[in-house]
Amino acid sequence: MLDFAIFAVTLIVFLVGAVLYLYPSSRRASGIPGLNPTHEKDGNLQDIVNRGSLHEFLVALHEEFGSVASFWFGRRPVVSLGSVNLLRQHINPNHTTDSFETMLKSLLNYQSGIGGGVGEAVVRKKLYDNAINNTLKNNFSLVMKLVEEFVGKWASVAEAQHTPLCAHLLGLSMKTVTQLTLGERFRNDADVIRFRKNHDAIWSEIGKGYLDGSLEKNSSRKERYRTALSEMESVLLSVAKERKTNQSQLVFVDTLLRSGLTERQIMEDCMVFTLAGCVITANLCIWAVHFLSTSEEVQDTLYQELEHILGSGPISLDKIPQLKYCQQVLNETVRTAKLTPIAARLQEVDGKVDQHVIPKETLVIYALGVVLQDSKSWSAASRFDPNRFEDESSRKSFCLLGFSGNQTCPELRFAYTVATVLLATLVRRLKLHRLEGQVPEVKSELVSTPKDETWITVSKRTAN
Repeated sequence: MLDFAIFAVTLIVFLVGAVLYLYPSSRRASGIPGLNPTHEKDGNLQDIVNRGSLHEFLVALHEEFGSVASFWFGRRPVVSLGSVNLLRQHINPNHTTDSFETMLKSLLNYQSGIGGGVGEAVVRKKLYDNAINNTLKNNFSLVMKLVEEFVGKWASVAEAQHTPLCAHLLGLSMKTVTQLTLGERFRNDADVIRFRKNHDAIWSEIGKGYLDGSLEKNSSRKERYRTALSEMESVLLSVAKERKTNQSQLVFVDTLLRSGLTERQIMEDCMVFTLAGCVITANLCIWAVHFLSTSEEVQDTLYQELEHILGSGPISLDKIPQLKYCQQVLNETVRTAKLTPIAARLQEVDGKVDQHVIPKETLVIYALGVVLQDSKSWSAASRFDPNRFEDESSRKSFCLLGFSGNQTCPELRFAYTVATVLLATLVRRLKLHRLEGQVPEVKSELVSTPKDETWITVSKRTAN
């Protein structure tokens, strides 16, 4: 079964960095149609930069050359797959590593847990997954408390007031992730604000700054990045030391502390989870609330399910799997917004898709943003329609792409839980209304986010 990595656009940089000059430039992508390099050293890098993002570049590439296409990253040929059928055919035997974790740690220049062999990779992945599961189980009431406070503030605003989704939901995400990862220390808003400043400085450079080389060319940006990273690492290390003697409630870092990992390994795992967890959770919530605001019918259907499953009681962790329509709403949010548009793998053995041979050591990109908008796989692909996930084939395709089932990455699983609590609380109390004429533009980077602030209005819900 395919082991798709989510959120890995910048994995390209890590993989190419490892093999870029190890193979001669004359090696071809086995006759796969695609672009010739426009620059001897950089390949098609400038073409990617000119398109604005790797996703937009891949959209154009597949429109011109079809579902399987090639281009050059530096002196290395790259193969991109842009259909569900091709992704289903592609076999990658490496089921032991989380390529998003590997990518992020490589960009951060972290080494622990990399190269320790298959056994260590399996143990680390299991530990990381268990840490998130334990965190949600032991802190679900905290998630509910933070969401209730958040929805209460929205309920208190005037109905005509414009509510900014990005600013508010990123704030909720930061509070939730920091407290569930690092504990009581981040109940103080000032600590969360300082954390957010460093988080934003680091995340803004992950991917874009490395992909186009602009970070290395700008000394002031590079210094800000290094300062933010150093301050974030110091905070995470100090929290780990504090938690050794003060674990009043089990959070993410506590499970790692009990595992025998070194302080450095614990700090790195916390860095990966906080960096990715905040952005993924925030943008899943932002897009979900936005799409709900565009459809009163979807809101009402979700409200009816919540009333039927939950009644007058609060949501609980064990009832989340029963909220099938809510799951469909979140699945369709991920698909419509192309939440994570790129994934990538290094071909570890010779492979084949259709009539095309993919040689060992070829970098293979999964153009998920292209696939999620493919009209051959999704009818009326640009329309937000949660009902499409009533179809078994749609659910299987979504699972194949790594957005549900056993292949779901831990950060996305965490985000789904927080988003479900948010929607279950929000929709039962309020109605969401879009602003006329507002069509948020998607900025497709490592995680798709609205290019500009997105606004809605809210009103009190009366029982149907």
